[in-house]
Amino acid sequence: MRPTLNKNVQHIEISGIRKFFNMVSDEKDVTSLTIGQPDFHTPDHVKNAMKEALNENKTTYTHNAGILELRTAIADFYKNNYQVSYNPASEIIVTTGASQAIDITFRTILEQNDEVILPGPIYPGYEPLIRLAGGTVIHADTTQDNFKLTKGNLERCITDRTKCVVLPYPSNPTGASFTREELHDLATFLQDKNIFILADEIYSELVYDQKHVSIAEFNEVKDRTIVINGLSKSHSMTGFRIGYALAPSWLAGQMLKVHQYNVSCASSLSQYAALQALTEGAKDPQNMREEYRKRRDYVYDRLVGMGLEVNKPEGAFYFFPKISFNNYTSFELGIDLVRNGKVALVPGDSFSYLGEGYMRLSYAYDFDTIRVGLDRLEAYLTKVKDS
Repeated sequence: MRPTLNKNVQHIEISGIRKFFNMVSDEKDVTSLTIGQPDFHTPDHVKNAMKEALNENKTTYTHNAGILELRTAIADFYKNNYQVSYNPASEIIVTTGASQAIDITFRTILEQNDEVILPGPIYPGYEPLIRLAGGTVIHADTTQDNFKLTKGNLERCITDRTKCVVLPYPSNPTGASFTREELHDLATFLQDKNIFILADEIYSELVYDQKHVSIAEFNEVKDRTIVINGLSKSHSMTGFRIGYALAPSWLAGQMLKVHQYNVSCASSLSQYAALQALTEGAKDPQNMREEYRKRRDYVYDRLVGMGLEVNKPEGAFYFFPKISFNNYTSFELGIDLVRNGKVALVPGDSFSYLGEGYMRLSYAYDFDTIRVGLDRLEAYLTKVKDS
């Protein structure tokens, strides 16, 4: 006999993105457009700051919430870029990546059977954390609303057990983002409802045709909003594992207790690298964003030229075209694309059941890789149509 395990753990699965990536990784001569990993190197000045911190023996525990200099830089970043004010001493927690910030948020606010509304299709990292915290997931179908959560599809999902709404914009996998008017409509709708808002803004610096707007800007809901962000996408620092949570002090103080017993503090060396990125690297995201914009426009023209139904992304670095034929599930299509088209895209059902019939394409790759991948996709689709 074996001791029993936590049923919540047993009932969650490995991310569909990674599951698919691992399945096809041994295939030969396949061009992959799957992973959301920036192809830029971390800026040299950021790496040098980390080396200096190491040489200066800044290798001890820090304050549980992170070094005050970094929290101050985060506060300045949000004030200067998004016109939202947070107290660095009491309303900001530096975390081990944005994922840990999301985890401590759910473990702080959720009780057994509380409901969390997720706008689908959606990145698969939220649902397991909700379930591990005892919550229940409710998917709001955004496929008929340009992949954006609206007052209408939100209203249909709210019950007396709704505890939190997740706003993951700019979106992975769809690239959708909100205008100020759209976001204000949601804030106005939610202002008299006793519901938390978790705004995952990890792609906030990768918005192309307008400025990112944070829902925390609206005073109607700021006192119940938790903003999640980090340095992984904006400064190509995925391996540094620095994220952060912004929340009103009454809530941040409770989240800090969970964070303290979870990891004590984020890596000291990574914190000093992040400090450098936020204080001296303001232009780093701009340079990356312009390159991503060129890739986005190229990929969009190519996909439209293939006759695919696809929205032009407003942010992040993903496309989510509708590709469905031969009664294939999206997973089966993904496998066939790899084996017969020699190109790998992520099956849409990795992003909840609402992603069925779609495929995610990442353009966080160099132009040559993108071009070859699209050439192979086009050849595959032409062959299918002619057969």
